[in-house]
Amino acid sequence: MIVPLTREKFEQLIPLIATAPQYKYYWGKFPSFLQRLLISVVAAAIILFVKVVFLADLGPIIFLLGLASALYWLWGPVFWASLRNAKCRSYKYSGFFRGRVLDLWITEELLGKQETVNNKGGLVIVENREKRINIEVGDDTGFTAQMKAPLRVPYKAVARGQKVEMVVMSNRPDLSTIEEITDVYIPSRQLWVSDYPLLRRDFFTEVSHCLSDDQDEPPRRRRNNRVRS
Repeated sequence: MIVPLTREKFEQLIPLIATAPQYKYYWGKFPSFLQRLLISVVAAAIILFVKVVFLADLGPIIFLLGLASALYWLWGPVFWASLRNAKCRSYKYSGFFRGRVLDLWITEELLGKQETVNNKGGLVIVENREKRINIEVGDDTGFTAQMKAPLRVPYKAVARGQKVEMVVMSNRPDLSTIEEITDVYIPSRQLWVSDYPLLRRDFFTEVSHCLSDDQDEPPRRRRNNRVRS
């Protein structure tokens, strides 16, 4: 079933400004930090070069631009997470979905390739692959959707038939066309399956407890759901 959510609840579930888990997600691993640090250094150097060479006397503006550039390594994750949140918040309508796990399977995804040289001087291409769990969920109305996330040890507890909950998004008032879905929550295991932690999980569980099956709308078939990776 899908229960429509008010705009207020939807915006509470998906915050405008990045949360701590979202900041951590975009902070990434050490190579990501080094990349942001390099961007910060280069951007700050360019601004300093412009000020010195062109004798730009813009006072506070140059100072603020230089400071912002130098600290990009710190605020960058907030910017990218908030941008991703804003994209989802741009949908006009949303609903709270309750259904079951219909199917699940494991795949491998190619993240990138690296070229290196072995001890004999030959060129070797190393593929960076990541295992992912794919989950198909659905309900009695015929609605189905698929999502995938990096495979983690806790996901071994996921099984077909388990009840799941999530938030769906649409630009249609009747939610007849689902454009996007969020993290998948399995209440029986208190387990979240996701790549990016889009939802405020504390508030989501509150909404889940407040909603009951008798608040569901009359069943209607929904189509054109979109897969969220």
